[in-house]
Order: sequence, then structure tokens, then C-alpha cells
Amino acid sequence: MDFRTTAVADLADEVRARRVSAVELVAHALERIDALNPTINAFVAVDGERALADAAALDARAAAGEDVGPLAGIPIGVKDLEDAAGFVTSHGSPLFLDDPTASNDSALVTRLRAAGAIVVGKTNTPELGWTAQTFNDAFGTTRNPWDTSRTPGGSSGGSAAAIASGMVPLTTGSDGGGSIRIPSALCGLSGLKPSLGRVPSGGAHAPDWQHLSTKGPMARRTTDLALALDAVIGPDPTDLRSLPMPDPSWLGAVTEPHVPIKVAWSPTLGYGSPDPKVVALCEEAVRAFEAMGAEVVVVDKVFDADPVISWFSLAAVYNLRTLQSRRDHPAWERVDVGLRAQLDFAERVTALQMVEAEDECHRLNLRLVELFHDVRLLVCPVTAAPTPRCGELGEIAGVPSVNWVQFTYPFNMTRSPAGTVCAGFDDAGMPVGLQLVGPQHGDLAVLRAMAALETALAIDRVPPTA
Repeated sequence: MDFRTTAVADLADEVRARRVSAVELVAHALERIDALNPTINAFVAVDGERALADAAALDARAAAGEDVGPLAGIPIGVKDLEDAAGFVTSHGSPLFLDDPTASNDSALVTRLRAAGAIVVGKTNTPELGWTAQTFNDAFGTTRNPWDTSRTPGGSSGGSAAAIASGMVPLTTGSDGGGSIRIPSALCGLSGLKPSLGRVPSGGAHAPDWQHLSTKGPMARRTTDLALALDAVIGPDPTDLRSLPMPDPSWLGAVTEPHVPIKVAWSPTLGYGSPDPKVVALCEEAVRAFEAMGAEVVVVDKVFDADPVISWFSLAAVYNLRTLQSRRDHPAWERVDVGLRAQLDFAERVTALQMVEAEDECHRLNLRLVELFHDVRLLVCPVTAAPTPRCGELGEIAGVPSVNWVQFTYPFNMTRSPAGTVCAGFDDAGMPVGLQLVGPQHGDLAVLRAMAALETALAIDRVPPTA
């Protein structure tokens, strides 16, 4: 049994057919976590006893002839920025470690459980998801299974590392500035940030990052993602942004994948400065689109300027809202110094500047509307730098850069569907991701192209930490 090489659908089929039990799948996940987590630190909390009990209950239902769901027996990790019943939602912060355990699941976890998934634990995240590396004072540093001296990215770094190392085949993630796409790219996974509203973020509390962040499942390949997405997309009355249920099956849409007639390739988006080695690998992957019959046009300028200040203003104020009431907490001095600097910045953002940042979201989307009149898909790098070492900045052409993740957050601002596929491996043996961006609500166009590119590139390596 190897979660890194077996499709989620095949594992669930085995459980439904009772050739493999859910208990066996969960036991294998727990064994992998025991063996690898001391080194990789992907999981911050595990409840093996409850997971095995839930798996046994599912096996009993399967034996009784019940429909146990499309994700029958699949062990999953839940990113520690969202609720899973019985676990503390720590947000990767010492300020929340003593909170009571969650009494209910998030909307996403609720739907995954209903589809047959078994929660085994919570995965690590930077404090409040504030940065693109996964480390915090509460649980320490998460490491990349391809090279444990390097970061798996963030903020869904624990989830990506858990999948890449084969601890579990499926996890949850969230993406407010690249937090699904960046770790997916750095860990060699295919990842998707769905259109805002596809996966509900409803419940008793307003979303932490409001209109920037989108939740979604994370897996190794596009077909696994599509299977899980079919189980979780659709409206929720408690989510103001939730979209209607789409008509076609998303899994069905990727069984015969194809690429659009015309694709735009933009190595810089008009403002970026990617490392030449990243660009070279991405360009090689883009040539696969041409080989499959797509016309590829080079677009030097997608956006007039880097929208990072507008994005950062929104994200910083959202985090200030979350932490403001905890400034008197005894552990306040343990809050990450970078996050505290972000909060200091947020206190200087005016109401007018917040509205102007939302206006920038509108302007960015207008530019994409114009672009997508001529092409069906936009592709660009996921990150500007190769995978950094833990605790270090990404290096662009050998020069450390604070903003080595400059290509993901514009598409949170535009609410666009955006995915990543492994384009290849650099000289250090680390994965490099190509980003695929679709028009408003064009999730299926992105998924189909992701699946087609995976097939064409045929990259099927697994990390050496096995």
C-alpha cells in the first residue's frame, strides 16, 4: 500500500468492494505518520483511536450493504486553520493552544466526512497563515519531503508535505494568497484554488480572510482533486459567496482531458522577476501545450504593476481582526515577529485604503476579462524562486527576495480559479510548478488543462524520504 502511487478513487473502490478495509487504510496512515512525522512535522495533532473507530464503523456500514461514499475510508488531514470536531483549532499560534476543542466540523470537513473520509489529525500551518513558509512557535518547522532542509511552502505546507510523503492521500487546504498553489508546487503536487464560492466557507463565524481566501481539498493529482471536489462543491446558505451547484461532474470532466485552443504564456505577468531556471522549466512545460495542439501566445504584460500592497493591506487587516482581542494573552510575546509587524502595518491602514484595495481587485479582474476575450487560459510560474531552505528567503538569480511568491496573490484578488502542475525538477532535485489560471468560474477549463498537462509531461517521481 502506497498513498503516493495509488489514486484516491482506487483506494475508495477497494474499500467499497471490501477487498481492503477502511481500518487498514487508516492504520497505514498512522504508521506512516509515526515513521515520518518526527522528521517532516506535517501533523500537529493526531487522534488515531478515534480515526480507527470511525473506520471500523464505516467498514460495518459497508458490510451491511450501505453506500459509504465516493471517498470511502480515505484518511485525511485537516489544515489547522479550520475546525475539525474534537481537535483544537490552533491557527498555528500559541494564542489559541488552550482553546476548547471544536464541537463541529467546518463546512468542508463536514462534506468530506459525509463522502466517507476519515479525519486522522490536523496539519501544520504558519501562524494565521501569514507567510509562504510553514513554521510557528507552537509546533515548529514543517519540512519538504523532497529535501528536508527545504520548506514545503505555505500556508498549507503541512497538508502538502503529508501528501507528498505518503502519510495521507488527501487533506484540506486554504488559499488566501497562494497557500494551496505554493506548497503544491514546492512538493510536486497538482493543486487547485477553486473559484471563490465553489467550496463553502460558511458556518457560525465569518471567514478569517473574507473575499481573499478559498478552501479546498489537496491531493497528489488532478483526478484525485476532481473526485474530492465533486463531494464538497455546491451552495451553503451560511456562505454569502457560495455558488450554485455546477451541472457536470468535475471528475467526469477530467477523464478525457484536453487543452484550450489558445493559451497565454506570461513569464512575468508584467511586473515580476522570476529566476531564469524557473522560467526555463515552465517554458518547457508550456511547449507541451503546443504539442497537444494549443496555440500559445506570449503576453508580456498582464498587469500594469505588482498589486502586493493592496493584497497585503487586505490580508493584514483580516489578521488584525482575528488577533486584536488577544493582545493581553500571556503568550503574546511568542507571536511571530513577522506577523506582529504585519499587525502594526494593519493598524495604519485606513478604511478608505481598504476600499481602494477592493477597487484594485476590480481593476485586476477587468484586465483578465480583456485577456480572456482572446485566450481561454493564462499560464505563468507559481513562484519566482526555486524552493528556499527552511527559514531563508527564496533566491532569484542568487539574490534573496522577500517577495519570491509574487505570482499567486493577484488571482486571489480576482477570485479566479487557479491551479498548479509540476513542470519538472531543478538542478537541486526540487519540483517547480506551472500555474494555470482560468476565467471567472472557469474551474473546469483549468482542471481539464491540468489533467492534460499531467498526462503529457508524465512526471511520476516520488520523494526520496520513503
